[in-house]
Amino acid sequence: MTLSEGPEVVSLAEAPPEGEPKLGIALGVIALAQLMLVLDATIVGVALPSIRSSLDLAAGDLSWVMSAYLLTFGGLLLVGGRLGDIFGRRKVFSIGLVIFTIASLIGGLATAGAVLIGARALQGVGAALTAPTALSLLASTFPAGPARNKAMGVYGAVGGLGSVVGLVLGGVLTEYLSWRWVLYVNIPIAVVVLLGVSVLREGEREQGGIDLPGAIAVTLGLGSLIYAINEADKEGWASGRTIGLLAVALVLLIVFLVIQLRSRSAMLTGRLFHDRGRIGSILVMLLVGGGMAATFYFLTLYMQVVKGYTPMQCAMAYLPFAVGMVISAGGVGPQLLAKTSERSVALLGLALATVGTFWFAALGPTTSAWAVLLPAQLVAGFGLGLSFVTATIVGVRGVAPQDTGIAAGLINTGQQVGGALGLSVLAAIALATLDGGEQTPALLTDSYTVGFIGAALLYLVSAIAWAVCVRPAGQQQQQQQPA
Repeated sequence: MTLSEGPEVVSLAEAPPEGEPKLGIALGVIALAQLMLVLDATIVGVALPSIRSSLDLAAGDLSWVMSAYLLTFGGLLLVGGRLGDIFGRRKVFSIGLVIFTIASLIGGLATAGAVLIGARALQGVGAALTAPTALSLLASTFPAGPARNKAMGVYGAVGGLGSVVGLVLGGVLTEYLSWRWVLYVNIPIAVVVLLGVSVLREGEREQGGIDLPGAIAVTLGLGSLIYAINEADKEGWASGRTIGLLAVALVLLIVFLVIQLRSRSAMLTGRLFHDRGRIGSILVMLLVGGGMAATFYFLTLYMQVVKGYTPMQCAMAYLPFAVGMVISAGGVGPQLLAKTSERSVALLGLALATVGTFWFAALGPTTSAWAVLLPAQLVAGFGLGLSFVTATIVGVRGVAPQDTGIAAGLINTGQQVGGALGLSVLAAIALATLDGGEQTPALLTDSYTVGFIGAALLYLVSAIAWAVCVRPAGQQQQQQQPA
């Protein structure tokens, strides 16, 4: 099968027999798995100072505690999704959870930095197997319509909320227990999820072999891209090392696309891209992922460096963001989707996210949190919740049942790569505005403001991309089968 060929797209999955599986339990299982994977990208960040002193890590090695996870997670997402399509999503989902759990235990017990970094990389492998299969299992378990929209709402809320929960939970565990508990906390969550896997509906499998050359090319290509982005933070975008890594990533990804055009077992088939809405979803997740990562980064610096918040105070200050996401993605979003078009709901969400993030630009060294920080978070979080749930629904809507894993992998990859790229670029731009001058609270705040404006612009561009890719409801009904 090639990128330009493929059978007509069909709906995801027929409704499961009534009472089979137990949808409430199924949603809880998938939501818990998603929460564990997403919060793990930020929960460790709060504990980094404690980790450094406990394991006597050098500053350069400390960044790898975060980067190792992101590198393997982002690099292997497409492969993880495809493995689920071929070998069975419940099986790959369970294997990923077991790997993630074992890696969390090893990391929590680590007495040397190299062991911890290796465990974090192994966590990323487990996450890359679990994340795309979780989304595809949700799509095959829940019947199309209100039930699936509600489930996607919860999934979208958890996907956006996980980063905030990670910041809060990381602060609590590090302050009151130990940095090791930011890893140990994954173990009971994973055990609960594994006990509930049997209620998930498998869905159809892809018939065929593994596209091994394509898997190697895309894994190394995405891995090189994420590695280059991390190196750019330390050495600059103009350094020879960064440019060389970017060139390697570009070549490998081009090789991957060429393989897809020629392979009979291609990972990416043309039927995945027949729906312009799916392309819009991937672009939105890419741009929103970058904006969100940058927003959290600059907000954390503002609160701790300029306002002098403790890690715990900073964690608690993020609660309005979490509240906004829960209300929109878990409640208001699905209700709006039942009454109006996906195009309109996502555009509303992205507009609110843009306004809320521009609002952060009003922050100053003496600004009251009640005047800007808290209400702006509530507005931005509400808007992002609407955006996440809608983009996720459209991203997997109408996918052939055997392709749900790779479609979910594309959505997850967009968010991961976008987060790494957006944060690195906007952090470099904000740092350049300081121009080596004295880092006073006023100048630092001005620098963070540049980052907030950049994040808001990413949301604005994502709204434009969505408007272009997702047609008005009348045109969609003429061109698509109902999911």
